Amino acid sequence: MTKLKVGIIGTGMAFERLHYPAYQQLTQQYEIVALCDVDRFKTEEWARRLQLPKENTYTDFEEMLERSDLDVIDIMVPIELNYFVTEKAAKRLAGQLKGIICEKPLAPNLEQAKEARELAKRYNIPIMIAENYRYNQEIDTIRDLVRTKRIGDVFYFTQNRVVDFPQDMLKNKFPARKWRQKPEFPGGALTDTALHDLAGLRHIFGPINKLQAFGRPQESDYAPYSVVNVNLLFKSGLTGQFTFFCAGKEMQRPLVGLRIFGTQGMIYLEERDCGVINLALQNGKSEQIPYEVQKGYYNELLNFYHAMTGKEPISVPPEMEYGDLKTVQDIIRSIQEECIVNVDEYAAYNPVYQSAPGPHTYLH
Repeated sequence: MTKLKVGIIGTGMAFERLHYPAYQQLTQQYEIVALCDVDRFKTEEWARRLQLPKENTYTDFEEMLERSDLDVIDIMVPIELNYFVTEKAAKRLAGQLKGIICEKPLAPNLEQAKEARELAKRYNIPIMIAENYRYNQEIDTIRDLVRTKRIGDVFYFTQNRVVDFPQDMLKNKFPARKWRQKPEFPGGALTDTALHDLAGLRHIFGPINKLQAFGRPQESDYAPYSVVNVNLLFKSGLTGQFTFFCAGKEMQRPLVGLRIFGTQGMIYLEERDCGVINLALQNGKSEQIPYEVQKGYYNELLNFYHAMTGKEPISVPPEMEYGDLKTVQDIIRSIQEECIVNVDEYAAYNPVYQSAPGPHTYLH
Protein backbone atom coordinates (compact mmCIF):
# COMPACT_ATOMS: atom_id res chain seq x y z
CA MET A 1 0.00 0.00 0.00
CA THR A 2 1.41 3.36 -1.06
CA LYS A 3 1.35 6.11 1.56
CA LEU A 4 0.30 9.65 0.69
CA LYS A 5 2.70 12.27 2.01
CA VAL A 6 0.88 15.08 3.79
CA GLY A 7 1.74 18.71 4.41
CA ILE A 8 -0.24 20.33 7.23
CA ILE A 9 -1.20 24.03 7.13
CA GLY A 10 -2.32 25.03 10.62
CA THR A 11 -1.21 23.04 13.67
CA GLY A 12 -3.80 24.34 16.12
CA MET A 13 -6.68 22.69 17.95
CA ALA A 14 -8.36 21.28 14.83
CA PHE A 15 -5.19 19.42 13.92
CA GLU A 16 -4.45 18.27 17.46
CA ARG A 17 -7.93 17.05 18.40
CA LEU A 18 -9.63 16.20 15.12
CA HIS A 19 -7.35 15.41 12.18
CA TYR A 20 -4.23 14.09 13.89
CA PRO A 21 -6.06 11.32 15.85
CA ALA A 22 -7.56 10.17 12.54
CA TYR A 23 -4.14 10.20 10.86
CA GLN A 24 -2.88 8.03 13.73
CA GLN A 25 -5.47 5.40 12.76
CA LEU A 26 -4.49 5.60 9.09
CA THR A 27 -0.72 5.19 9.25
CA GLN A 28 -0.79 2.76 6.33
CA GLN A 29 -2.45 5.38 4.14
CA TYR A 30 -0.86 8.67 5.19
CA GLU A 31 2.47 10.03 6.39
CA ILE A 32 2.78 13.60 7.70
CA VAL A 33 6.07 14.97 6.39
CA ALA A 34 5.75 18.78 6.61
CA LEU A 35 4.16 21.27 9.00
CA CYS A 36 3.26 24.94 8.64
CA ASP A 37 1.91 27.47 11.13
CA VAL A 38 2.44 31.17 11.69
CA ASP A 39 3.42 30.20 15.23
CA ARG A 40 6.92 28.74 14.89
CA PHE A 41 6.75 27.30 18.40
CA LYS A 42 3.75 25.14 17.48
CA THR A 43 5.40 23.66 14.41
CA GLU A 44 8.63 22.90 16.22
CA GLU A 45 6.73 21.22 19.07
CA TRP A 46 4.83 19.07 16.59
CA ALA A 47 8.03 18.33 14.67
CA ARG A 48 9.56 16.94 17.85
CA ARG A 49 6.43 14.92 18.53
CA LEU A 50 6.34 13.51 15.00
CA GLN A 51 10.15 13.14 14.82
CA LEU A 52 10.43 15.43 11.79
CA PRO A 53 13.57 17.44 11.03
CA LYS A 54 13.34 21.16 11.72
CA GLU A 55 13.75 21.95 8.00
CA ASN A 56 10.33 20.34 7.44
CA THR A 57 8.61 23.10 9.39
CA TYR A 58 7.43 26.40 7.92
CA THR A 59 5.77 29.67 8.87
CA ASP A 60 4.97 30.52 5.23
CA PHE A 61 2.61 28.01 3.62
CA GLU A 62 3.53 29.12 0.11
CA GLU A 63 7.11 28.12 0.84
CA MET A 64 5.92 24.69 1.93
CA LEU A 65 3.92 24.34 -1.29
CA GLU A 66 7.20 24.48 -3.24
CA ARG A 67 8.05 20.99 -1.98
CA SER A 68 7.81 18.35 -4.68
CA ASP A 69 7.23 15.39 -2.35
CA LEU A 70 3.78 16.31 -1.01
CA ASP A 71 0.74 14.39 -2.25
CA VAL A 72 -1.83 16.03 0.04
CA ILE A 73 -2.23 19.48 1.60
CA ASP A 74 -4.46 19.54 4.69
CA ILE A 75 -5.64 23.08 5.50
CA MET A 76 -6.81 23.94 9.04
CA VAL A 77 -6.83 27.73 9.41
CA PRO A 78 -9.35 30.26 10.77
CA ILE A 79 -12.50 30.34 8.63
CA GLU A 80 -11.77 33.76 7.15
CA LEU A 81 -8.61 32.30 5.55
CA ASN A 82 -10.09 29.08 4.11
CA TYR A 83 -10.65 30.30 0.56
CA PHE A 84 -7.48 32.41 0.46
CA VAL A 85 -5.21 29.50 1.40
CA THR A 86 -7.09 26.88 -0.65
CA GLU A 87 -7.04 29.01 -3.79
CA LYS A 88 -3.30 29.62 -3.43
CA ALA A 89 -2.67 25.91 -2.92
CA ALA A 90 -4.89 24.83 -5.84
CA LYS A 91 -3.24 27.31 -8.18
CA ARG A 92 0.26 26.24 -7.13
CA LEU A 93 -0.45 22.49 -7.34
CA ALA A 94 -2.57 22.50 -10.51
CA GLY A 95 -1.83 19.59 -12.81
CA GLN A 96 0.60 17.90 -10.41
CA LEU A 97 -1.63 14.95 -9.40
CA LYS A 98 -1.93 16.21 -5.83
CA GLY A 99 -4.96 16.80 -3.61
CA ILE A 100 -6.30 19.30 -1.06
CA ILE A 101 -8.29 18.86 2.14
CA CYS A 102 -9.80 22.05 3.59
CA GLU A 103 -11.73 22.40 6.83
CA LYS A 104 -15.32 23.58 6.64
CA PRO A 105 -16.82 25.88 5.55
CA LEU A 106 -15.11 26.26 2.17
CA ALA A 107 -15.10 30.08 2.53
CA PRO A 108 -16.12 32.77 5.02
CA ASN A 109 -18.87 34.27 2.82
CA LEU A 110 -20.96 33.46 -0.25
CA GLU A 111 -18.94 35.64 -2.59
CA GLN A 112 -15.76 33.68 -1.93
CA ALA A 113 -17.72 30.42 -1.71
CA LYS A 114 -18.94 30.88 -5.28
CA GLU A 115 -15.31 31.07 -6.36
CA ALA A 116 -14.27 28.20 -4.10
CA ARG A 117 -16.80 25.76 -5.56
CA GLU A 118 -15.11 26.12 -8.96
CA LEU A 119 -11.53 25.56 -7.78
CA ALA A 120 -11.43 21.79 -8.30
CA LYS A 121 -12.57 22.10 -11.92
CA ARG A 122 -10.59 25.26 -12.67
CA TYR A 123 -7.28 23.79 -11.55
CA ASN A 124 -8.07 20.11 -12.21
CA ILE A 125 -7.25 19.11 -8.66
CA PRO A 126 -9.24 16.98 -6.19
CA ILE A 127 -10.52 19.00 -3.22
CA MET A 128 -12.40 17.65 -0.22
CA ILE A 129 -14.13 19.86 2.35
CA ALA A 130 -13.79 18.23 5.77
CA GLU A 131 -17.44 18.45 6.85
CA ASN A 132 -17.27 15.62 9.35
CA TYR A 133 -21.03 15.50 10.02
CA ARG A 134 -21.53 14.21 6.47
CA TYR A 135 -19.12 11.39 7.35
CA ASN A 136 -20.31 10.66 10.90
CA GLN A 137 -21.60 7.14 11.49
CA GLU A 138 -24.82 8.24 13.22
CA ILE A 139 -25.79 10.58 10.36
CA ASP A 140 -25.17 7.87 7.75
CA THR A 141 -27.18 5.36 9.79
CA ILE A 142 -30.13 7.72 10.20
CA ARG A 143 -30.00 8.51 6.49
CA ASP A 144 -30.23 4.79 5.71
CA LEU A 145 -33.12 4.34 8.16
CA VAL A 146 -35.02 7.15 6.44
CA ARG A 147 -34.28 5.94 2.92
CA THR A 148 -35.25 2.34 3.68
CA LYS A 149 -38.45 3.58 5.37
CA ARG A 150 -37.83 1.87 8.69
CA ILE A 151 -40.37 4.29 10.19
CA GLY A 152 -42.50 4.45 7.05
CA ASP A 153 -42.87 7.74 5.20
CA VAL A 154 -41.43 10.65 7.14
CA PHE A 155 -43.90 13.36 8.18
CA TYR A 156 -41.50 15.87 9.71
CA PHE A 157 -38.56 16.35 12.06
CA THR A 158 -37.46 18.68 14.81
CA GLN A 159 -33.88 19.31 15.95
CA ASN A 160 -32.69 21.38 18.89
CA ARG A 161 -28.96 22.16 19.06
CA VAL A 162 -27.55 23.87 22.13
CA VAL A 163 -24.03 25.25 22.63
CA ASP A 164 -23.00 27.15 25.75
CA PHE A 165 -20.56 29.42 23.94
CA PRO A 166 -20.10 31.94 26.82
CA GLN A 167 -18.98 29.18 29.21
CA ASP A 168 -16.97 27.26 26.62
CA MET A 169 -14.96 30.42 25.89
CA LEU A 170 -13.54 30.08 29.40
CA LYS A 171 -12.49 26.45 28.92
CA ASN A 172 -9.92 24.67 26.78
CA LYS A 173 -12.45 24.26 23.98
CA PHE A 174 -12.82 25.56 20.44
CA PRO A 175 -14.79 28.71 21.45
CA ALA A 176 -11.76 29.82 23.49
CA ARG A 177 -10.04 30.95 20.28
CA LYS A 178 -10.12 34.70 19.69
CA TRP A 179 -11.00 34.35 16.00
CA ARG A 180 -14.19 32.58 17.05
CA GLN A 181 -15.00 35.11 19.77
CA LYS A 182 -14.60 38.04 17.37
CA PRO A 183 -15.21 36.40 13.97
CA GLU A 184 -14.28 38.07 10.71
CA PHE A 185 -17.01 36.20 8.84
CA PRO A 186 -20.82 36.57 8.77
CA GLY A 187 -22.84 34.59 11.27
CA GLY A 188 -20.14 33.76 13.80
CA ALA A 189 -21.18 30.60 15.67
CA LEU A 190 -23.96 30.00 13.14
CA THR A 191 -21.41 29.66 10.35
CA ASP A 192 -18.93 27.78 12.48
CA THR A 193 -21.18 25.40 14.46
CA ALA A 194 -24.79 25.35 13.21
CA LEU A 195 -23.34 24.69 9.76
CA HIS A 196 -22.47 21.15 10.96
CA ASP A 197 -26.03 20.35 11.99
CA LEU A 198 -27.51 21.76 8.80
CA ALA A 199 -25.03 19.73 6.75
CA GLY A 200 -26.18 16.65 8.65
CA LEU A 201 -29.84 17.41 7.97
CA ARG A 202 -29.11 17.98 4.28
CA HIS A 203 -27.19 14.70 4.21
CA ILE A 204 -30.20 12.86 5.65
CA PHE A 205 -33.06 14.59 3.84
CA GLY A 206 -31.49 16.04 0.69
CA PRO A 207 -31.72 19.50 -0.85
CA ILE A 208 -33.80 22.29 0.67
CA ASN A 209 -36.46 24.12 -1.28
CA LYS A 210 -37.24 27.06 1.01
CA LEU A 211 -36.71 28.28 4.54
CA GLN A 212 -38.02 30.93 6.89
CA ALA A 213 -36.07 31.95 9.98
CA PHE A 214 -36.41 34.10 13.07
CA GLY A 215 -33.67 35.12 15.46
CA ARG A 216 -33.24 36.76 18.84
CA PRO A 217 -30.54 39.45 18.47
CA GLN A 218 -27.73 39.75 20.97
CA GLU A 219 -24.84 42.17 21.40
CA SER A 220 -22.14 39.52 21.85
CA ASP A 221 -19.56 39.39 19.06
CA TYR A 222 -19.44 35.61 18.71
CA ALA A 223 -22.91 35.39 17.08
CA PRO A 224 -25.51 37.94 15.94
CA TYR A 225 -28.33 35.92 17.50
CA SER A 226 -28.53 33.97 20.76
CA VAL A 227 -31.20 31.71 19.29
CA VAL A 228 -32.36 31.00 15.75
CA ASN A 229 -35.54 29.15 14.76
CA VAL A 230 -35.79 27.87 11.20
CA ASN A 231 -38.71 26.31 9.32
CA LEU A 232 -37.44 24.16 6.44
CA LEU A 233 -39.19 22.80 3.36
CA PHE A 234 -37.17 20.19 1.50
CA LYS A 235 -37.38 19.40 -2.21
CA SER A 236 -38.95 16.06 -1.28
CA GLY A 237 -41.88 17.84 0.38
CA LEU A 238 -40.65 17.03 3.89
CA THR A 239 -40.90 19.80 6.46
CA GLY A 240 -38.90 20.30 9.62
CA GLN A 241 -37.86 22.75 12.30
CA PHE A 242 -34.28 23.49 13.39
CA THR A 243 -33.39 25.50 16.50
CA PHE A 244 -29.87 26.67 17.31
CA PHE A 245 -29.27 28.11 20.79
CA CYS A 246 -25.67 29.19 21.42
CA ALA A 247 -25.93 31.24 24.63
CA GLY A 248 -26.80 28.75 27.36
CA LYS A 249 -27.52 25.17 28.41
CA GLU A 250 -30.29 22.64 27.94
CA MET A 251 -30.85 21.55 31.51
CA GLN A 252 -33.44 18.78 31.17
CA ARG A 253 -32.53 15.21 30.23
CA PRO A 254 -33.18 13.58 27.88
CA LEU A 255 -32.28 16.37 25.48
CA VAL A 256 -34.66 17.32 22.68
CA GLY A 257 -32.03 16.30 20.14
CA LEU A 258 -33.10 15.15 16.67
CA ARG A 259 -36.56 13.54 16.42
CA ILE A 260 -37.90 12.23 13.11
CA PHE A 261 -41.58 11.30 12.92
CA GLY A 262 -42.87 8.76 10.38
CA THR A 263 -46.07 6.91 9.57
CA GLN A 264 -44.84 3.81 11.39
CA GLY A 265 -42.68 5.20 14.19
CA MET A 266 -39.90 7.62 15.01
CA ILE A 267 -36.12 7.98 15.12
CA TYR A 268 -34.49 9.76 18.06
CA LEU A 269 -30.86 10.87 18.49
CA GLU A 270 -30.30 12.69 21.78
CA GLU A 271 -26.90 14.13 20.82
CA ARG A 272 -24.06 13.16 18.52
CA ASP A 273 -21.88 11.67 21.27
CA CYS A 274 -24.53 9.53 22.99
CA GLY A 275 -23.57 6.45 20.97
CA VAL A 276 -27.12 5.14 20.44
CA ILE A 277 -29.86 5.84 17.89
CA ASN A 278 -33.32 5.05 19.25
CA LEU A 279 -35.94 3.53 16.95
CA ALA A 280 -39.52 3.32 18.28
CA LEU A 281 -42.24 1.73 16.15
CA GLN A 282 -46.01 2.05 16.40
CA ASN A 283 -46.35 -1.72 16.81
CA GLY A 284 -44.72 -1.37 20.22
CA LYS A 285 -41.29 -2.62 19.22
CA SER A 286 -38.16 -0.57 19.84
CA GLU A 287 -34.53 -0.85 18.90
CA GLN A 288 -31.33 0.78 20.09
CA ILE A 289 -28.77 1.04 17.31
CA PRO A 290 -25.21 1.60 18.59
CA TYR A 291 -22.62 3.56 16.63
CA GLU A 292 -19.04 4.70 17.06
CA VAL A 293 -18.98 8.38 18.01
CA GLN A 294 -16.81 11.01 16.30
CA LYS A 295 -15.98 8.70 13.40
CA GLY A 296 -16.32 11.42 10.77
CA TYR A 297 -12.69 12.52 10.80
CA TYR A 298 -11.47 8.98 10.15
CA ASN A 299 -14.08 8.37 7.46
CA GLU A 300 -13.36 11.59 5.59
CA LEU A 301 -9.61 10.89 5.44
CA LEU A 302 -10.27 7.33 4.33
CA ASN A 303 -12.63 8.58 1.61
CA PHE A 304 -10.01 11.03 0.40
CA TYR A 305 -7.36 8.31 0.26
CA HIS A 306 -9.67 6.12 -1.80
CA ALA A 307 -10.40 9.05 -4.10
CA MET A 308 -6.70 9.77 -4.55
CA THR A 309 -6.07 6.14 -5.41
CA GLY A 310 -8.93 5.94 -7.90
CA LYS A 311 -11.29 3.72 -5.87
CA GLU A 312 -14.20 6.11 -5.21
CA PRO A 313 -15.27 9.74 -5.70
CA ILE A 314 -14.86 12.43 -3.05
CA SER A 315 -18.03 12.44 -0.94
CA VAL A 316 -17.93 16.15 0.01
CA PRO A 317 -16.44 18.26 -2.80
CA PRO A 318 -16.65 22.09 -2.73
CA GLU A 319 -19.96 22.26 -4.61
CA MET A 320 -21.71 20.27 -1.91
CA GLU A 321 -20.26 22.35 0.92
CA TYR A 322 -21.32 25.49 -0.92
CA GLY A 323 -24.92 24.40 -0.37
CA ASP A 324 -24.32 23.96 3.36
CA LEU A 325 -22.84 27.45 3.69
CA LYS A 326 -25.59 28.96 1.54
CA THR A 327 -28.18 27.47 3.88
CA VAL A 328 -26.61 29.31 6.84
CA GLN A 329 -26.37 32.55 4.93
CA ASP A 330 -29.98 32.16 3.74
CA ILE A 331 -31.05 31.79 7.37
CA ILE A 332 -29.35 35.08 8.23
CA ARG A 333 -30.92 36.75 5.19
CA SER A 334 -34.39 35.44 6.11
CA ILE A 335 -34.05 36.88 9.61
CA GLN A 336 -32.77 40.23 8.42
CA GLU A 337 -35.23 40.68 5.55
CA GLU A 338 -38.17 38.95 7.26
CA CYS A 339 -38.81 36.81 4.20
CA ILE A 340 -38.98 33.26 2.88
CA VAL A 341 -35.77 32.38 0.98
CA ASN A 342 -35.24 29.86 -1.82
CA VAL A 343 -32.22 27.69 -1.02
CA ASP A 344 -31.15 24.93 -3.42
CA GLU A 345 -31.54 25.52 -7.13
CA TYR A 346 -31.46 21.85 -8.09
CA ALA A 347 -33.38 18.85 -6.80
CA ALA A 348 -30.23 16.73 -6.58
CA TYR A 349 -26.48 17.19 -6.60
CA ASN A 350 -24.19 14.97 -8.67
CA PRO A 351 -21.14 16.71 -10.16
CA VAL A 352 -20.07 15.02 -13.37
CA TYR A 353 -16.35 15.21 -12.69
CA GLN A 354 -16.77 13.49 -9.30
CA SER A 355 -19.26 10.84 -10.39
CA ALA A 356 -16.67 8.08 -10.78
CA PRO A 357 -12.94 7.62 -10.29
CA GLY A 358 -10.78 8.19 -13.31
CA PRO A 359 -8.64 5.61 -15.10
CA HIS A 360 -5.50 6.85 -13.32
CA THR A 361 -4.70 7.59 -9.70
CA TYR A 362 -3.37 10.77 -8.18
CA LEU A 363 -0.27 9.08 -6.84
CA HIS A 364 3.20 9.80 -8.24
